[in-house]
Amino acid sequence: MTPAARHSAAIELIDTIDTQRVPAAKALKEWGTAHRYAGSGDRAAISGLVWDVLRRQASSAYLMNDDSPRARVLGMLKLERGMDVEAIAALCDGGRFAPVPLSDAERAALTSRSVADAPAHIAGDYPEWLDPHLAKVFAEDRVAEATAMASRAPLDLRVNTLKGTRQQLIERLATEGVVSTPARWSPDLVWVEGHHSPGALAAFKEGWCTVQDESEALVCRLVAPVTHERLLDLCAAPGGKCTHLAELMGDEGEVWAMERAEPRVASLEATVARLGTHAVHVVQGDGRTYDFPMPFDRVLVDAPCSGLGVLGRRADARWRKGPEMLAEMPPLQLELLAAGGHRARPGGILVYSVCSFEPEETDGVVERFLKQHPQFVLESAKGLLPDEVVEESGCMRVLPHVHGCDGAFAARFRKK
Repeated sequence: MTPAARHSAAIELIDTIDTQRVPAAKALKEWGTAHRYAGSGDRAAISGLVWDVLRRQASSAYLMNDDSPRARVLGMLKLERGMDVEAIAALCDGGRFAPVPLSDAERAALTSRSVADAPAHIAGDYPEWLDPHLAKVFAEDRVAEATAMASRAPLDLRVNTLKGTRQQLIERLATEGVVSTPARWSPDLVWVEGHHSPGALAAFKEGWCTVQDESEALVCRLVAPVTHERLLDLCAAPGGKCTHLAELMGDEGEVWAMERAEPRVASLEATVARLGTHAVHVVQGDGRTYDFPMPFDRVLVDAPCSGLGVLGRRADARWRKGPEMLAEMPPLQLELLAAGGHRARPGGILVYSVCSFEPEETDGVVERFLKQHPQFVLESAKGLLPDEVVEESGCMRVLPHVHGCDGAFAARFRKK
């Protein structure tokens, strides 16, 4: 497919997502099935275009003064990809399979309009209902923080230390034409340069690595497992954290990986099998009511949340979420945290984490949990994590704009 044809396909897909209200991943998969003539490179390029449009949906429409799929694609090309009007016009030449030529209004918008004076939620590309919540946390920095979250998320890979070292992974990736460098804080992570599909890498298929953002790796460091201990991951799918915990123990011990939904159990089992972590035992059930036959030395509650810290990875999710979600999540999170605390042995460790920065899901849950469960004390993450991500309270907080990672929060408790 020509570059122009790929852009026509992206416009078609954005229209499908709008009119049929389907998740972008589903629309892309179905399009690929229906257009088998498109090669893997074509599908990857079109996918990149679609996700970039969804990331810059509000600002692109504002720039073009038009909310149509075509306008959002054109606006994205200027805002996200830095193309000037002539480069965009060259793609829209009206040729076979190409978008129709630019109109005078489109040329004028691409030439003279900007988002400099746009409202915060437009400039930051997030729903308007979210603005008070972002303002409460980030104040005047909310546009910069939201813009960082709207940018394409980087690819981090964690080496499977049961198979080799980080340096060996870097060398293996290099043989596949992938350039990677050591991550900032995590000794078993690499940052991958450019845009690659991890599932297409031989190193990934052979279990040498898995996808894990550095904020997630820091959560596992906060759990700080010790060899031969018994651990519980109460919300384990898709398996990144439970397998990391097993690797940190040298695969000697037990990691019970709990998941309720059958499809998520399948993805969890696939991750465990691919990485070959024998210490992980997958269990299907509801962690709030499941009857475990023994207590655990350490319990991780990586709770369901609003996902506001990982909007860069879920570009279409921000437009599907509503304010009711922020009211529904904290009670569930508190219930799961209490269930995890019940399974921890006396003297044991309990870690709570969410990929959110919303106070009700973070500090609010911690405060309510400590008030309702006085047998637990909050322990500081200092000494376990880099000082840059540890707040005065002792909790971990990672922000995309500040730290270059997914947004995440974690707290560590000890049972008296």
